[in-house]
Amino acid sequence: MSQVSIKDVARIAGVSIATVSRCINEPQRVRPATRKLVQKAIDETGYSPNTLAQSFRRGKTQVIMVVLPSVGDPFFTEVMAGIREVASERGYSLLINETQFNTMTADEIGAMVVSRQADGIALLASMSPFGTRVLSSSSQRALPIVIGCETISEDLSSFPGIHIDNIGAAKEATNYLLGLGHERIAFIYGEHKTLLTQDRENGYREAMSEAGKPIDSGWVVAGRLTIDGAIAATEKLLEHPKRPTAIFCANDEMAMGCLHAIQSAGLQVPGDISVMGFDDNRYAKITNPPLTTVAQPAKSIGKKVMQRLLHEIEHGRSRDTEPEIVPHELVVRASTAAPGQTKA
Repeated sequence: MSQVSIKDVARIAGVSIATVSRCINEPQRVRPATRKLVQKAIDETGYSPNTLAQSFRRGKTQVIMVVLPSVGDPFFTEVMAGIREVASERGYSLLINETQFNTMTADEIGAMVVSRQADGIALLASMSPFGTRVLSSSSQRALPIVIGCETISEDLSSFPGIHIDNIGAAKEATNYLLGLGHERIAFIYGEHKTLLTQDRENGYREAMSEAGKPIDSGWVVAGRLTIDGAIAATEKLLEHPKRPTAIFCANDEMAMGCLHAIQSAGLQVPGDISVMGFDDNRYAKITNPPLTTVAQPAKSIGKKVMQRLLHEIEHGRSRDTEPEIVPHELVVRASTAAPGQTKA
């Protein structure tokens, strides 16, 4: 049996070869009715285009590299759902690199960037894993990169980003606790080297300063953005002579560790200590008690990052590098109340 060609598909569908090619390579440019005819002909003939040859001809790999801290993080799981949805719709595969587990070294990532083994990069972190030399290379500045979720560091300032206003969101969360009557409010941060952690801490400090509430040096503690790190940080706070009546954690994972440490010490949340998280991950509503937190539109951010990245790939890098700020929302649940009060 002779091999089925694109000519056979075109003949059966009653369209031109060029139309079949567009259906395969640029389906968004073809009317739905025509795409249906072509797809039916492909199904009938069993035609399979040589995608590798297509990639060489177009100078594209149809591969997107996604760099993120960890796919196991509930927040990034939601972001990845948005990225995958758009990638699947547009026929792109994803190559995942987790910086938390060093699945690829900086040199390996840099080599992929230089050799153009991916069409673009979705960077879900505020620090570059490539090194300044790679990003400053004139030949690589054309490589599309879009930053999602975190504030962009200086070496990435020439690339577009999509994120919330972390300073404003943290300030709003702290003001909510102040409005409940809390004065001794502690903050558990993640990694000081990331701008995201710095921004959220700055929002907390701004709110406390504007309210005229001093911050004891022992109330700001590192939690490493993990449950275990937050448990250790909370234990320190519980031993403080001026024990806080509220603890604001820079992400929900740390807030869950904070809840565990407080309850393990025989204290009540929010009766003895209120707890505030950040991100509104999938577990925030089912913790005991349900977690008050700042919600980010995680899946929407993922979709926007991928859509912007594919636009840059298909139409060239935009001169507009201003970040897109997406809205956040304070979600009030049962983990916060006025000092000394148990929320019903």
